[in-house]
Amino acid sequence: MKNKSKTLALLLACFLVLAACSNPTNNTPAAPEKSAESSEPADPFGRYEEPVQISISIEIDPTDNELPPGDTPLDNQYTRQIKEALNVDVDHQFAASGQNLRQRISLAIASNDLPDAMVVNAVELRQLVEADQIADLTEVYEQYASPDIKTIIENTNGAALDAVTFDGKIMALPGVQANADGIHLLWIRQDWLDKLNLEPPTTMAELEEVARAFVENDPDGNGQRDTIGITGPESGGKLYANFLESKNNLYGFDAIFSAHDSFPGYWLEDEDGSPVYGSILPETREALASLRDLYSKGLIDPEMGVRNKADEPIIAGKSGMFFAPWWMAYGPLTNAVKNDAEANWQAYALPLNQNGEFKPHAATPSTEFVVVRKDYEHPEVPMKLLNNLFKNEQENTFDPSKGGPGYYPLRVVYAPSDEIEFTVKALRDVLAGNKTAEDFANDKAYKLLPSDIASIKTIKNEPYDSMDLSTWNPEANWGAWTRSYSIMVGGRPLVDTEFEEVPSLLYEQTPLMESRWVNLRKLEDETFLRIIMGAAPLETFDSFVENWKRQGGDQITQEVKDALAQ
Repeated sequence: MKNKSKTLALLLACFLVLAACSNPTNNTPAAPEKSAESSEPADPFGRYEEPVQISISIEIDPTDNELPPGDTPLDNQYTRQIKEALNVDVDHQFAASGQNLRQRISLAIASNDLPDAMVVNAVELRQLVEADQIADLTEVYEQYASPDIKTIIENTNGAALDAVTFDGKIMALPGVQANADGIHLLWIRQDWLDKLNLEPPTTMAELEEVARAFVENDPDGNGQRDTIGITGPESGGKLYANFLESKNNLYGFDAIFSAHDSFPGYWLEDEDGSPVYGSILPETREALASLRDLYSKGLIDPEMGVRNKADEPIIAGKSGMFFAPWWMAYGPLTNAVKNDAEANWQAYALPLNQNGEFKPHAATPSTEFVVVRKDYEHPEVPMKLLNNLFKNEQENTFDPSKGGPGYYPLRVVYAPSDEIEFTVKALRDVLAGNKTAEDFANDKAYKLLPSDIASIKTIKNEPYDSMDLSTWNPEANWGAWTRSYSIMVGGRPLVDTEFEEVPSLLYEQTPLMESRWVNLRKLEDETFLRIIMGAAPLETFDSFVENWKRQGGDQITQEVKDALAQ
């Protein structure tokens, strides 16, 4: 990784030297035709004199009703601000739900019918590079990335740029997410625990006890046995995050696997120091047996894997626990609280393993990437859109209650790795009266902190050291409450709990993965889901391991070993 960064830096330096030495009066061939913007001094926030068009892809939840009357996914506070600030007109070449987006992007790649720009994952990025379908953005990044975004990207110790650099060229604009996005916590209905006189479950045995009580003891008080102990992934969802998609897994069982010291989907180090795939280890077999037992007892959502939207029972007040990152008030919890003012969801770094430790898997900083179609005449526009988003987030321009940030075109996150932990501590100091907004005036990378500080006392009531839902006032500002509740409740376990993260040895594909990994993942996903749901015996795991090795797993493991040795 470091070698790649050094190579990139050398190439960039050479480029700058050559550019500085060039003479416009010599007889060198004419440069390719450049965009209207590139003829002007590069300005990361510059407005075009003439309207510029860009077509994109976007993920849209067809059931989302957050937009105000009259607004649409193409005409909303975000697109109107972009038009005013940059004179850029955004069009949707295609929009798809989260369940269908990957398939839609795959079709666009296969048919070479790409929008001008889109957000892709690591696998799709490599496919686009190999097919020579996307633009080299080296110059765009150097000239147009804002100083704040460059600082965040470069503070990943090269990881973010390494992920998008191929043969010395920056082929995509990497997002950088907070480390907290990769830690999957236990979210639990505290009011249900209180009603049933239970404590948060620290062990797997206690997790089963609480789940059984949530299923059998009528925690919602309607006299019917209609509640779910643990929500599981929806149709098409993931049982756990993996080395290629290491963050923001919703409703998977990441924490249950780690409670068994199992890290499926991750490349780990065996006793001899060699890489081994976590999904084929005995600890994963043990975790699957545990999940299979919970499911057979009816303690995991019986409709897991076939339910279209896993969050529906959470919003409807019919589920008591699920696993997800810190930001769940941005997810189903805001609507859950709007439906039931006593839905006191709290987050914990649980359950613990047999040694009493919480050991979540660690994520890579960049999992989403903005790519630009080759030959798009304004390749700098996506970078300017990202600069504009970051700037307006710093200035608190947008109101999330008028449509979530997912409506912003080509949105990827830029956040310092410790953004959530830093913000939790800052807000605690402000609430305690130990610090003021002025004390954080130089911490500009934490772009939302000024607005967090400005709003916290309007939505948080005393006692400030209690995060119970009854101590909040969401009606005062639902948008600010969504943000602050996520930070203070979802971020609390990250600050107050000591834990050791388990990284993957590799977060990228090796050559053979490009042709084999899709089938291996399908084999793994289908086998594990069938085992958990009782459609296949636990012994199927043993044949899975043999099949995985025979179908390319052993060769891929050797490739991982070779890659790590470089």
